[in-house]
Amino acid sequence: MAYIMVDVESDGPIPGDYSMISFGAVKVDGILDKTFYGRLKPVSEKFIPEALAVSGHTRAETLTFDDPKKVMNDFQNWISKVCNDRPIFISDNNGFDWMFVCWYFHHFLGENPFGFSSQNLGSVYKGMEKDMFTNFKHLRKTKHTHHPVDDAKGNAEALLTMKYKLGLNMKL
Repeated sequence: MAYIMVDVESDGPIPGDYSMISFGAVKVDGILDKTFYGRLKPVSEKFIPEALAVSGHTRAETLTFDDPKKVMNDFQNWISKVCNDRPIFISDNNGFDWMFVCWYFHHFLGENPFGFSSQNLGSVYKGMEKDMFTNFKHLRKTKHTHHPVDDAKGNAEALLTMKYKLGLNMKL
């Protein structure tokens, strides 16, 4: 299995009605040097200014971003290149990140290389600590900037800390 840590920035709460503006991915290994960054042109006229502001981009900028089909195709090719076996989608908030990535893959390519499931980093840590109110974010090394590659990398660092320092049983 190959864990791919993903982070999504969007201009609203759901795909289709709103758009995934950018996303980043990092293959979780000891080096964290295999990254992907995609910026996608909106798929809808609708957007929530406050949601878009989190990404650091203006609506005018997003209209110049790449065609979503091309970005998703490039992401699928990147996954194939960096994974010798089944890719596993994992993110800080997989309820949010997964729905955008899954929708975009199925909408533009007709398939999702991650299959039908995802994993949630926060839930892994809560289980390890046996505490539904604890948070893993102190395990990040890379600052959380809302640039999706930075955020995915910080989350991958936290997962590696869980493995190497806290005893999480996982194969890389």
